[in-house]
Amino acid sequence: MPKLSVLVPTFNHEKFIVQMLDGILMQQTNFEFEIIIGDDASTDNNALIISQFAHKYPNKIQAFLHSKNLGPVEPREMGGKNNVGFLFSKCRGEYIALCEGDDYWTDPLKLQKQIDFLEHNPSYSLCHHQLEVVYEDNSPKHLFNTDNQKDTSLIEDLLADKSWFLGTASTVFRNIFKQGMPAWWWKSASGDLGIFIEVGRHGKIKYLSEPMAVYRKHRGGMTNIHTPQNSFFLRNRMEMFQALDKYLNFQYTDILEKTILKYENELFNL
Repeated sequence: MPKLSVLVPTFNHEKFIVQMLDGILMQQTNFEFEIIIGDDASTDNNALIISQFAHKYPNKIQAFLHSKNLGPVEPREMGGKNNVGFLFSKCRGEYIALCEGDDYWTDPLKLQKQIDFLEHNPSYSLCHHQLEVVYEDNSPKHLFNTDNQKDTSLIEDLLADKSWFLGTASTVFRNIFKQGMPAWWWKSASGDLGIFIEVGRHGKIKYLSEPMAVYRKHRGGMTNIHTPQNSFFLRNRMEMFQALDKYLNFQYTDILEKTILKYENELFNL
């Protein structure tokens, strides 16, 4: 049984997928890990490239090459949600690492460093690290996290939603999803945030300041859809936090009321 599952959702990433898979396969660990990759009916050669890798590494890669996009197709902001939920159900590891098909890892000891920390610190449920942000249009590269990023964060920091400090490709967390994803998560367009809030219920969040991955920004990325100018996204994010208040037994109502008000104001000012 693998100790860790690397979960990779991907769609139309033929330009990036080789670099991403190479970054995972170069990992040097003293534990077994599996790669759970799902191609959501790409229209380019993404699935073909993945199948070649899966054939070469049959004991490492489980490839799910969907012949039909799992959706939902509309609204566009929810795209890829069902593929991600499906992949979570296939993860056998005690831990999960995330890496989307257009990002990649740069440090061969990344997974080992993060697992070493989590194994020795049971009060933490997630470990993330610094990333480099690279732009398709050759805009200047920069680091993802600010110099004053906290060494330890809590669920309260995620619920306050003041700044985004968890780069997807940097995260390794305990697999608390073996019984499935919470109902509110399926209705949220904020896939990553919802995942990290649920993980944050189970422990603290550790930050490592070393850059060990690259986060790629390009026109096809979901960050270009999830913007403050998008009324569906704002309304959906507000509804997620309202659902979370009840789900978390009103423990964090003071924080969540301020967060919800922030989104109400952004909607009003559109």
